[in-house]
Amino acid sequence: MKFISWNVNGIRACIKKGFEEAFQALDADIFALQETKCQEDQVSLDLPGYYQYWHSAEKKGYSGTAVFTKEKPLSVRRSGIDFFEDNEGRIIELEFEKFYFVNVYIPNSKRDLSRIPYRCDWEDEMRCYLSDLATKKPVVYTGDLNVAHQEIDLKNPDTNRRNAGFTDEEREKMTELLDAGFIDTFRHLYPDATDRYSWWSYFAKSRDRNIGWRIDYFLVSEDIKDKIVGADIHDQIMGSDHCPVELEIDL
Repeated sequence: MKFISWNVNGIRACIKKGFEEAFQALDADIFALQETKCQEDQVSLDLPGYYQYWHSAEKKGYSGTAVFTKEKPLSVRRSGIDFFEDNEGRIIELEFEKFYFVNVYIPNSKRDLSRIPYRCDWEDEMRCYLSDLATKKPVVYTGDLNVAHQEIDLKNPDTNRRNAGFTDEEREKMTELLDAGFIDTFRHLYPDATDRYSWWSYFAKSRDRNIGWRIDYFLVSEDIKDKIVGADIHDQIMGSDHCPVELEIDL
């Protein structure tokens, strides 16, 4: 199966920049979006052969997730995931016969780091929830996780310490998730790969110079790590300040 995840930073803007062409070219079995920034009735996507599931934020033009899938899921869960009221549309979970697919847009800690306590609580609860799911069937967990886990995952680690997305607290929460039995699929296949990023600031032509961060991930529960076939970062695809990331896995 081929999975794609993409923070589109506004699906309506991304459509104008070639989203549908990229979508068709990538030809994923399941395609996850983050930061859709719209209500479902504000956009019309003609995607033959796909079921569409959206989770929009209550606040218009903010956050939001979606999943498009060729196979109809057994169930779809959008709100709450037990530990908080998800009025920002940050989580959408699909259950299939052989696995759970969980798509998230993790809260940013904010430039002044004022949201780190909330972010850490969010991460703790999410880790417990994913671990519980993994006792029932394998889990594929994807999205904009808003953290560069290792120094190798961003261009300038020294000058970004204590910046949102590269704080000790955020990196430790990612470590705790991996230690709980989840695999970073890209690093599993490419442990030493450098200069592979999924997000670039709009500032100072960062993307042209490849001054980026790898903050978009596919994680899988450890019981299916041997089924990982491929992982990629489609940094040649434009349309957002993020690019699509890919997982191919034999499920």
